[in-house]
Amino acid sequence: MTVTSGQQLDRALTDLGWPDLLTEIPDVAVPLVFRLLGETGAHAPLLNDVIAHATGTPLGATHPLPFAGGSWVVWERADRPGTTVDEELPLHPVQTGTAVGVAAGRHALAWWLLGSSRAMLSLARRHALDRRQFGRPVASFQAIRHRLAETLVAIEGAEATLTAADDEFGALLAKAAAGRAALIAARHCQQTLGGIGFTAEHDLQRHIRRVLILDGLLGSTRELTREAGTRIRTAGAAPRLVHL
Repeated sequence: MTVTSGQQLDRALTDLGWPDLLTEIPDVAVPLVFRLLGETGAHAPLLNDVIAHATGTPLGATHPLPFAGGSWVVWERADRPGTTVDEELPLHPVQTGTAVGVAAGRHALAWWLLGSSRAMLSLARRHALDRRQFGRPVASFQAIRHRLAETLVAIEGAEATLTAADDEFGALLAKAAAGRAALIAARHCQQTLGGIGFTAEHDLQRHIRRVLILDGLLGSTRELTREAGTRIRTAGAAPRLVHL
């Protein structure tokens, strides 16, 4: 994961026209850029721009972001080490804030989580094919196959939910589904890699720390699932995500 990140990537994307793409074709720019952030393990404070665009405020500023447990953080545009389990992300606590542009932010984070999930699955799959036990690749063992298959199903299901999401409630469900897929990927891929997956030097650990933080931003999987259930119970009906 030796890729350009942070302030340097932020400037590079600005030079390449990220603000114009976000303004003119957000439906293309956001999935493309945030999925690639996850797949490559890079990071940049682009969530601020997505929220700014959704709220009609100038790009380039920062916005307080709700974090799991009722706390608030700000994603700085500098490279000052953060205070979370993923110190690479320049996230720092603030006292309070106002939740704005939440749906657009959840949509972007969901793509980021799915990119990270696919990166973890790729690492686990490669290891399962290369690692041999009892004279054959561990990928031939049924337990490994089941873990990787369950991970893939969770990722594909979350992406289908995200693709169909076209309103605020859809974004909530998509973020919850993407967070769940990422946590499943982290658990199963960790088990597939075995001891090497626990080492700090392996890329898997960096992806795991990343998804733990991204899942907590703008509502964790647990919080969003609970909120969705409360809404459905109150309304007495569940909205249809995809109209057949």
